Amino acid sequence: MITFAAVRYRAIAIDTLTFSPGVTSVIGPNGSGKTTFLKLCAGITEPEQGSVLVDGKSPRLTDIGYVNEFPDRNILFPLVKDELASPLRFSHTPCRETDRAVAECAERLGISHLLDRRMQDLSGGEKIIVAFAAACISRPRVLILDECDSHLDARRCTRFEKALCDAGATYVIRCTQQMETATQSDHLLYFEQGRVLHAGMPAEVFSRLCDTSFYPLSWRCPE
Repeated sequence: MITFAAVRYRAIAIDTLTFSPGVTSVIGPNGSGKTTFLKLCAGITEPEQGSVLVDGKSPRLTDIGYVNEFPDRNILFPLVKDELASPLRFSHTPCRETDRAVAECAERLGISHLLDRRMQDLSGGEKIIVAFAAACISRPRVLILDECDSHLDARRCTRFEKALCDAGATYVIRCTQQMETATQSDHLLYFEQGRVLHAGMPAEVFSRLCDTSFYPLSWRCPE
């Protein structure tokens, strides 16, 4: 379980929040605290008060993959193949095993043709796909994605969603502006002004948002 207890950080105020393994989507207006919440989950930011625990441990003691909303902020190395290999190299994985994992991951995500390219020469969508590949190549327990789908076209989104299912993370926490994507989640959190106003299964949360712009269009206009 991921638990928040009496957490305060800047505008974030979460008294009690618990969610179990699976895919958790985070939605809400711009500026409502969604990205800060993801950073607290990742251990990038620590709360000023209270605690955030992943299966009883600090996020900083948990294997976590994180993809930033802004493509260029994910880049560590000049070449795609080095970016993709970086988590394995940081963990001292043998070179032959690393090379094999990079080739397999690139093939799975359809980016084998990018391996020798420079990161700065890629499009925003390509950078996000590479960042996602790097985040999940070491099979982290927690995978955190900040509006990655906003940079992808329909074809890449389909491939991305399949790769996400195959990533093997126990917890996937994703911020999205795509309500249709959020409907496919196991858990849904709705934020406003730094607080979780609604939490539960998608059907439960969206039932409270039927008069807002966050209600899924496919549910509003069924076939």
